[in-house]
Amino acid sequence: MSATDVKASVLHAATDVRIETRPLPVPSQGEIQVAVQATGLCGSDLHYFRHFRNGTIQVREPLTLGHESAGIVVAIPSSGSPFQVGDRVALEVGLPCEQCELCLAGRYNICRGMNFRSSAKAFPHFQGTLQERINHPAKWCHKLPDTLTLEHGAIVEPLSVAMHARDRASITPGSTVLVLGAGAVGLLCAAVSKVAGAKTVVIADILEDRVKFAVDNGFADAAFTVPIPATRPETIEDKLAYAQDVAAKLKALQVAGAENGVGEAAVTFECTGVESCMQTAIYATQPGGKVMIIGMGAPVQTLPIMAASLKEVDLVGVFRYANAYRNAIDLLASNNPLFPDVQKLVTHRFRGLENVPAAFDTAAKVKDERGELVIKVMVDMTA
Repeated sequence: MSATDVKASVLHAATDVRIETRPLPVPSQGEIQVAVQATGLCGSDLHYFRHFRNGTIQVREPLTLGHESAGIVVAIPSSGSPFQVGDRVALEVGLPCEQCELCLAGRYNICRGMNFRSSAKAFPHFQGTLQERINHPAKWCHKLPDTLTLEHGAIVEPLSVAMHARDRASITPGSTVLVLGAGAVGLLCAAVSKVAGAKTVVIADILEDRVKFAVDNGFADAAFTVPIPATRPETIEDKLAYAQDVAAKLKALQVAGAENGVGEAAVTFECTGVESCMQTAIYATQPGGKVMIIGMGAPVQTLPIMAASLKEVDLVGVFRYANAYRNAIDLLASNNPLFPDVQKLVTHRFRGLENVPAAFDTAAKVKDERGELVIKVMVDMTA
């Protein structure tokens, strides 16, 4: 078998996406070739698309985006592959060095030598999955059971983020969990917290429709719409006062079985990256609790550290995932009655590489032109 020409969506500048053809060699030993069929669009992809950068990471060469993906095996090496042509796989697209002390300790997600598809952090960039086919190490491909769809396979990636955060949180059964931010990852954090035995899962967002979606579809038990102040706080004192007020309202939230309000959270998942939400998280978390820092927003923030210190609230960083893909697939296939139908997160679908710009335009919106809520946008590349 010779090299194959494949079409790819390639970002050349902010919002400048072009379909190009590139050669794809036969898979080498240890690799498999996968026809990418389903790719969910992530917030980091959207930042690259709109700004040609993600935070401080600047794109330095044409880049194919996409990393929440699943597909079908179309070619394998001549011998020794654990896969067969036709297998459906979820793609774990971060490749660590596998030799450093972090990798050897099982924390490969924070390997200093990590190459991650669709990220511009490493150079040359590791090209993403919004292309017809890729060669990928078999070790980082995970077979999907027949009961799961390829969209499930794409959702494994953000679900793995949530499961990694849950594992680092060590949720105690019967506890109260607060989730700030009702995007896809926040909704999945809420869902896995219920599976972990949380008694009450509260989800909060400035958008009422998002938190209503969470409760109506079984992702959370209680919803709180964060009030937007009439005048935006400007001073540090006013910002902290606002965060304290939001935390007080959250603690007083009425839920079944809690006459005096839901109270403080044992674990708070902060999924927005917004400074006021991080401040609120600290105030809303109980003594000895944990704030899981998942959202990637403002890189420099003013936080009430003394409030965290006096309560011994742990601020725990969460970056991607490690050793979570197989567990995420097993959870998706488990029919656990506490786990909601995560395919409901996919609110919009676009077909083919030519519609990638339109997919990104929709992913940037809170609601589409019909007024429908936008949560997860999926690019479908099935034939």
